[in-house]
Amino acid sequence: MDDTRMESYLARIGAQRPDRPDLAGLRRLQQAHLSAVPFESLSIHLGEPVQLDAQSLLAKIVDRRRGGFCYELNGAFALLLTALGYRVELLGARVFNGPQPGPPFDHLALRVLLDEPWLVDVGFGRFSRQPLRLDSREPQTDPGGVFTLTTTDGPDLDVLMDGEPQYRLDQRPYAIEDFTPTCWWQTTSPDSAFTRSPTCSLPTVTGRITLSGTRLITTAADGTRAERELTGPEALDAYRTHFGIALDRLPVANASLTGSG
Repeated sequence: MDDTRMESYLARIGAQRPDRPDLAGLRRLQQAHLSAVPFESLSIHLGEPVQLDAQSLLAKIVDRRRGGFCYELNGAFALLLTALGYRVELLGARVFNGPQPGPPFDHLALRVLLDEPWLVDVGFGRFSRQPLRLDSREPQTDPGGVFTLTTTDGPDLDVLMDGEPQYRLDQRPYAIEDFTPTCWWQTTSPDSAFTRSPTCSLPTVTGRITLSGTRLITTAADGTRAERELTGPEALDAYRTHFGIALDRLPVANASLTGSG
């Protein structure tokens, strides 16, 4: 990533270039990214391929001002952090859906190595707003909740939010290509949660706003939800107004399952 592209990325998220790759700068960058770049699965329902190479990630998030899901969001953020001088490793995780975690590479998260290792995640939807200490087993209070990292029978760590397990983190570093097969499955399988309905979500000052299909959901910090069903034109306007995404057509659930990693 050259300086021009890096400055474009920083402008996309409304952040200044840190003076140095330190924790304070990392915190500001993570918060800015979460506030500006939505978690969304629209490509799957627009028939667009999901590609994980660096140029495709940057073109989508920086040039087209779109969002993405974990592989795209954390993959692109890793490129930005690396260009800014941070030491970043890609970690695989298995997302909990009930008492047991899912398959390997179900999720991509980041480890940023400073004076100690930090868990950074801008691709999990509702999650921590700030980096989490990877080596701490004490509860960590964050604007997104209280997070605890606990050991398992093996080398992995379970990441809990408000006492509920979110994902099991593999602490071995991987390359982005290692996530390609599971990314392909997530974007093509009828058993994947991402192929069932388009979703787009951002945290707000007071909670979170989500467009699920044509349902606009506003969630307050205390968990109170308000829902409203939108018409097609209203939904297109909501993408522009709330998420900064300009679409010429509405994503339709399972319209195409041709995405590839």
